[in-house]
Amino acid sequence: MKDDLHKGAHQSAVYGLGLIGAAVYFISTATGFWGGVVGFLKALVWPAFLVFELFKSLAG
Repeated sequence: MKDDLHKGAHQSAVYGLGLIGAAVYFISTATGFWGGVVGFLKALVWPAFLVFELFKSLAG
């Protein structure tokens, strides 16, 4: 049971740091309150933006 708990620890840490970094970036570029709210929501799904931009750049 302990092995199952620790298997995702590194991925969770990377996602957590990415979430904090994305939230700081998106909220700092917001121009108003609702822009900050949208920025926080974007920060929750930052891996989707990353993969989308990666595939867009690979497609040419």
